[in-house]
Amino acid sequence: MWPIAGSVALAVALLTTPAEAAEVTATKGSLVIIGGALRPDNAAVWERIVQLAGGKGARIAVFASASANPEKSGAALVDRLNKYGANAFFVPVAVRLTGTDYQAAADNPELAAAVRGASGAYFAGGDQARITRALRRPDGSNTMVLDALWDLYRRGGVIAGTSAGAAIMSSTMFGHPKPVLATLKLGLTDGQEITPGLGFIGDDVFVDQHLLVRGRFARMLPAMLQKGYKLGLGIDENTAMIVGPNRDVEVIGYKGALVVDLSAANAKQGDFNVSNVRLSYLDNGDRFNIARHSFTPAPDKADGRLDPARPYYREPLFSADILGNSTVVDLMGKLIDSDQPEAIGLTLDSANSVQPDLGFEFKFSRTGESVGYMSATTEAYSVYNVRLDIRPIVVKRPLYQYK
Repeated sequence: MWPIAGSVALAVALLTTPAEAAEVTATKGSLVIIGGALRPDNAAVWERIVQLAGGKGARIAVFASASANPEKSGAALVDRLNKYGANAFFVPVAVRLTGTDYQAAADNPELAAAVRGASGAYFAGGDQARITRALRRPDGSNTMVLDALWDLYRRGGVIAGTSAGAAIMSSTMFGHPKPVLATLKLGLTDGQEITPGLGFIGDDVFVDQHLLVRGRFARMLPAMLQKGYKLGLGIDENTAMIVGPNRDVEVIGYKGALVVDLSAANAKQGDFNVSNVRLSYLDNGDRFNIARHSFTPAPDKADGRLDPARPYYREPLFSADILGNSTVVDLMGKLIDSDQPEAIGLTLDSANSVQPDLGFEFKFSRTGESVGYMSATTEAYSVYNVRLDIRPIVVKRPLYQYK
């Protein structure tokens, strides 16, 4: 237990609003945004966190605020980071932490000083609403510990987070949303299904996680449109986006990330209907610069730019479940290496679901700006600037009959 007594003057002097902090941090700190389910043996990600925090012996503050069992989760993460060379410590600020007053702990000057003195912070997964509840006061202002985190980041430290710890990185995050298809059908309620995050990445980028495994790329679109975002980054499980001080994004880990660009998109009123979304898939080792909107393929793909005149796939491209595990990336990869100008994916629901006659068509199209790369070693694709149009469809019942 950290003592509650201490000098408040130091913390007051360092108070900074999130908007001010975002402006200052633009050229200083780094983020490691992990899509969830980070395996203990994913050395590329764990080692990068420690490296960005200063290398061997780096002090990393572990926040298990999102966890249902903060003691167990926090201890495991401290042990994991230490095995990769860090000198990590547990920060006892969590709604579910037994025997503590999380509000008092979050405004404890000595605890805030410990966080401020670290060179990195790591947020565990769980429920992201518990993180914001623990680190913001009831009136929405920053606690001392949250201001200490911003100070750590402004000085050039690293803030890492997985799953819920990734969701908090943008200024808007999902709270407790409906399933993806139901979100497309029914929309989102601000303040309930989408809520304020901590905004470390800035106010101009929306972040989501568990992206490909759970088909969540589709729920990013209504959230981004509702809140006015033009750019979204979605990261898959056991994979991380490293966001550097120059706003360069590098993908490392098992799978990859999607870049969702709505800068030229058009949405219609009524059932969800949007056109001219630009979608890009960043594979392991790829880079994307947020400020310039430029892509750089991984070194193993540098000489692997696909020639549209020599396509591999030569049959119509279709998926009956575009929200399936990694289906969107598989379809994009085939499209960019195909003689077909477009690929179609559908999503629809059970006859017993809400609005069972409403489904959606996802049409992916190659444009003059679409570019693909393939690795000579792994045969994995990187796909940049594919057009996506989504429109509602009528699902006739019965959907099928037995022969």
